[in-house]
Amino acid sequence: MSPRIIPKLDIKGPNLVKGIHLEGLRVLGKPECFARHYYETGADELIYMDAVASLYGRNSLLEIVERTSREIFIPLTVGGGLRSLDDIRSALRAGADKVAINTAALQRPELIREASRRFGSSTIVISIEAMKLSDGSYEAYVNAGRDRTGVDAFEWALRACELGAGELLVTSIRQEGTGTGYDLALTRRIAESVPIPVIACGGAGKLSDIAAIVRDARADAVCLASMLHYGAIKRRPVTAGNFSREGNIEFLRQGLGFSRIQDCSLPEIKQYLLQCGMDCRVDTEQALWSPEPETELQALTPSLQAAG
Repeated sequence: MSPRIIPKLDIKGPNLVKGIHLEGLRVLGKPECFARHYYETGADELIYMDAVASLYGRNSLLEIVERTSREIFIPLTVGGGLRSLDDIRSALRAGADKVAINTAALQRPELIREASRRFGSSTIVISIEAMKLSDGSYEAYVNAGRDRTGVDAFEWALRACELGAGELLVTSIRQEGTGTGYDLALTRRIAESVPIPVIACGGAGKLSDIAAIVRDARADAVCLASMLHYGAIKRRPVTAGNFSREGNIEFLRQGLGFSRIQDCSLPEIKQYLLQCGMDCRVDTEQALWSPEPETELQALTPSLQAAG
């Protein structure tokens, strides 16, 4: 077991945001600052996702991706609002190594085959946002988990694989942002049914959740947001700037933290997985990393006052 640890940065406008069940987005800071912090402390890859692109028919990540790719030298996956081969080509030219597609692939599955043939299957990640229904089945949703499709999530995973997807990003909508743990049943069933890597996303709240999704559900990689973001805010000044342009900044005004979620750094996560017998890439410099003494709240004070 050699799981990749992948921070996921959800973007709305110029800001990094985080919500629960893919909704209630609140501003946490500037994505480039978080991305560099995660790169420096041991991330294996990064995922940039435009949280509202499919809803608004846009993709505004390219400028951010261009800036990020100049300074960060680990694989970068970009998703949200990619609807055509031209959109995929633009993301790759901006510096992305892979693209994640959900809504457009479900609307026209043949896009997966076309994209994998044009750019290589290893470039194409199919994002599956799955909702567990009252009868125990799982349905694939689109438009950032807002709209039903009537498509069984497990059948869709198999078809996406057959069409040429190189990897699956599997998100449990019910678990996302809650800190109550990944959906083991969802991830395990998909991971055991497809021959391509599966990235588990949605629900991590403590270190044991990460170990469980790898050991018990056979995930090849774990995608993390809240556990890393809230910890990063407390440990280092990663969000300088004015956040009043777009988004809900009340979280930054009122205080930092989320009681259900254990704040962790990437070195702490990897050391824990090593203790659990899982192989992780850990550099000596990362293992010795320690928090900066200045708190994020102190660093934010001037910008929040400026925002009113």
